[in-house]
Amino acid sequence: MSSSIPRSVILLIENDPATAKAIQAALADSNTGPFDLEWVRQFSEGLERLSKKGIAAVLLDLSLPDSRGIETFDKLHTAAPDVPILILGGNVHEDLAKQAVERGAQDYLLPGHLDGYSLPRALRNAIERKAIEDALYVEKERAVVTLNSIGDAVLSTDIFGCITYLNLVAEAMTGWHREEAIGKPFDEVFRIIDGSTRKPARDPMEMAVEQNKAVGLTVNCILIRRDGFESAIEDSAAPIHDRAGRITGAVIVFHDVSAARAMSLQMTHSAQHDLVTNLPNRLLLKDRITQSIALARRQNRPIAVIFLDLDRFKYINDSLGHAAGDKLLQSVSKRLVAGVRGSDTVSRQGGDEFVILLSGIANPGDAATSAKHILLSLSTPHSIGGQDLHIDGSMGISIYPEDGEDAETLIKNADTAMYYAKETGRNNFQFFRAEMNRAAVERQTLEGSMRRAIEREEFLLHYQPKVNLDTGEITGAEALIRWQQLDRGIVPPSQFVPIAEDCGLILPIGRWVLRTACRQARAWQDTGLPPLPIAVNISAVEFRDKGFVEGVRTILSETGLEARYLELELTEGVLMEDAKSTAAVLQDLKMMGVRLAVDDFGTGYSSLSYLRQFPIDTLKIDQSFVRQITSNPDDSAIVSAIINMAKSLKHLVIAEGIETREQRAYLQTQRCAEGQGYLFSQPLAAAQFAQLLRMA
Repeated sequence: MSSSIPRSVILLIENDPATAKAIQAALADSNTGPFDLEWVRQFSEGLERLSKKGIAAVLLDLSLPDSRGIETFDKLHTAAPDVPILILGGNVHEDLAKQAVERGAQDYLLPGHLDGYSLPRALRNAIERKAIEDALYVEKERAVVTLNSIGDAVLSTDIFGCITYLNLVAEAMTGWHREEAIGKPFDEVFRIIDGSTRKPARDPMEMAVEQNKAVGLTVNCILIRRDGFESAIEDSAAPIHDRAGRITGAVIVFHDVSAARAMSLQMTHSAQHDLVTNLPNRLLLKDRITQSIALARRQNRPIAVIFLDLDRFKYINDSLGHAAGDKLLQSVSKRLVAGVRGSDTVSRQGGDEFVILLSGIANPGDAATSAKHILLSLSTPHSIGGQDLHIDGSMGISIYPEDGEDAETLIKNADTAMYYAKETGRNNFQFFRAEMNRAAVERQTLEGSMRRAIEREEFLLHYQPKVNLDTGEITGAEALIRWQQLDRGIVPPSQFVPIAEDCGLILPIGRWVLRTACRQARAWQDTGLPPLPIAVNISAVEFRDKGFVEGVRTILSETGLEARYLELELTEGVLMEDAKSTAAVLQDLKMMGVRLAVDDFGTGYSSLSYLRQFPIDTLKIDQSFVRQITSNPDDSAIVSAIINMAKSLKHLVIAEGIETREQRAYLQTQRCAEGQGYLFSQPLAAAQFAQLLRMA
């Protein structure tokens, strides 16, 4: 019976035949091998043999015919840094051998240790030790790269409160380089105070260790950098445990919210004011229209929205330049503001488009009067840069409540009427009429049909399998809604889901999808098919509904599906809309046993903080990244970073939209666990999906 133990090739670089013979004898008699010895007498021969690979370890004499001294080791170590080297040291060469060990040699062997016991044991230990060192190095490098690629600062301590690690962000925020900080007391490197009292804030690491759980930082916490610079920070600390569950230290993850707050203020200002004209822009206008609608509803009075587009502005802007164009816009703005009441709002939407809100009008005729005055005021020449510029405009008018009951609809319908004014000769105004916008009529028709679709049983679900990328095994299914309209055929979700969200129908439709998917998953189990998790997409409207959590609980109870077989998929936008309330809802779902997934990950707001705070199980990489991973280095880098980050957070990673074998192969090399897409299967009807499971 032949041995299956692999043989290790040992390269001996030694000029002394007696020593070589002793080593050959020792290895031949060894019971701890097996080893194959290759002997060369010169350094150059050793380098040549190493270049051919396959050497497990090297026994090196530092006195060779063509190379002598410590340089012999240095050159060999440089040529083969991944091969363990043991120095053959006699009494004369022992000091040199010790130097070699300090420079990276695994060990040195005295002549008395070249027997059949000591030599093989030293070789085996060196080979194993080198393998362990390499594995640890790779693991450490992977962890360091991951931690240095995230946007949050990470700092850890040992059980005595001394620093053991800082990532690059933590170095920048504390002002301490890692080499300087390691071993320092935590409060020396991480100096925090209460922003209100200016007194030292309590040590979050100490709290985490004492309470043996994650704890948040003090509210209004300020970090004082080494040079005295202050920044507001947020986040939390948590204890670190060993395999036995003993606390060995703590880690804190934090980020600078002072910059975020400053950016938020800047973004708020930019979102509410137009830099060229200093007029309210889209966001502020929408808020004012909404407020005006609320008042008009109580007073039972109409309001008007006028959409103005300057005629031939592009010609002036292109011919005279943007500076002249900006001055013309400023002149137009002043005339618009002067032509309306103080209670009205003039807003620039961008380019040469303006929207005027006329609040509290008595009747639509008042809007027509204002439109005439605006057209007249614009017709007077504008003196810009010594030139008289002539410009006029086309306007569309929508009236609340006839033409819309929200800001967005009123602006859209006024915009539609403005285009009609341009088509009828420019420099005039038109009131919105339903026939102007066939899409609006189509939308209303579609909305009415949707209201009857559930009772007519026109909705149906298709199921797309999720598979293990390595084995091809089906690991779950995603439920996807389809609308089989009686007179129109299949209506794509992209056409009716947004309308359903706007008009509130998404709530009954969403409940139908959830109930049907759970019932089907349980039905498959009852027929003997292996139990698989069923994933259902949840819209923002559904997730924010007060009865959502209880609705999920009720549906699981009614259908008899165990909560662990239901996975709810939410986009990053839904999760971050109101992080505080989101966390509460997710915790309720998690306590119920439901799995949670972030859908289309990477296309929205991403933060390690929220991924750590929210009880997420799965990250689904958006198909827009997957589509380009084999052709676009940026997308492949993003996918790799997402996978590594998710692994560090212990999240399952699923790649969406896999269509080619090349995409699958790349994802496998990145150790992405699961995927779905047309490479494996298109969405299938329930019966077809069941057949697919039976064939698997």
